[in-house]
Amino acid sequence: MELPLGQESVARTRKIIHVDMDAFYASVEQRDNPSYQGKALVVGGSPNQRGVVAAASYEARKFGIHSAMPSVTAFTKCPELIFVRPRFDVYRDISTSIHAISKRYTDLVEGVALDEAYLDVTENKQNITYASTIARYIKTAIFQETQLTATAGVSINKFLAKMASGQKKPNGLTVILPEDAIAFVEQLPIEKFHGIGEVTAAKMHSLGIHTGADLKERSLTELTHHFGKAGQYYYKIARAEDDRPVEANRVRKSIGAETSFAQDLSDVGQMSQELEQIAQIVEQRLEQHETRGRTLTLKVKFSDYHQITRSKTMLAPISELSTIFEIAKALFESIDLENRSIRLLGISLSNLDNAKQTQAIQLPLFQNWNIVF
Repeated sequence: MELPLGQESVARTRKIIHVDMDAFYASVEQRDNPSYQGKALVVGGSPNQRGVVAAASYEARKFGIHSAMPSVTAFTKCPELIFVRPRFDVYRDISTSIHAISKRYTDLVEGVALDEAYLDVTENKQNITYASTIARYIKTAIFQETQLTATAGVSINKFLAKMASGQKKPNGLTVILPEDAIAFVEQLPIEKFHGIGEVTAAKMHSLGIHTGADLKERSLTELTHHFGKAGQYYYKIARAEDDRPVEANRVRKSIGAETSFAQDLSDVGQMSQELEQIAQIVEQRLEQHETRGRTLTLKVKFSDYHQITRSKTMLAPISELSTIFEIAKALFESIDLENRSIRLLGISLSNLDNAKQTQAIQLPLFQNWNIVF
């Protein structure tokens, strides 16, 4: 079969579903406490404890509240906001049930977080022809068994499936067909791309890159010059290409968080506050995954894009906020800032205490490229 120019690599691909629970933590709390239903609610620490938002209900999002936002900022945006402490044990149990539903159709299920997963259903246990049919079955089963809604995206690779799942939230289903993949990417605003944050989008805008079509016009050399290794990723997704496999037994090697600042930071006190907020997010993510780490790495990127890291390995694994922040702050204070401003701070923990060998997965090669969705 002869394919149109530029479409060959897109057509030789799998059927991928991205399942994303709708405002997961917040929706669980609203389900379990009817008095919270229809109200602006966040899961996370309270404002007077300098907490961080872990999740926001759709009612809260209308006020511009989102995850990783300082709780005090969220409270300022909505004084009637309800704050609920996270119950990660409950979220984990529900997540396990949701993944079990997905595994009725395929064993190639890659849990990205408690509330989202990728599925490779190119071949599936029930021999269902259309991936979109499987996605509908999964969404229905999730609602029947948990009383929670999920949004699904279906396409030819992980990037496009992820983008599709973001199109019609909540409780939506979007399919990006192989023949529509490149056109979809070309019309997409650059700030909507998964993997392109606010700061990177602003830099792309300054370079005249506003859409996927603009990004596609840039050479690999130019993109790597401006964005380093990430330029290779941008070059591929601009062409609707993503060859990452769905890794059913992927073992997380590190857990962390980082923040790129819209305006470079020059005040050391503000840097310390931001570092504490990042440490809180890391603590939340460690609790989500029921793990701890022995090696803490601090990442600092200066306004000139020069980047440095500092690490410290402990004898015993850690997961408590106070310890994470104390070590990260000590590493930060060991850096000679030389009056330079900072555009990014990050903290990660590796040498996780639940680490184990990753099982290699050999995905089948499919000779039939006429894939239907």
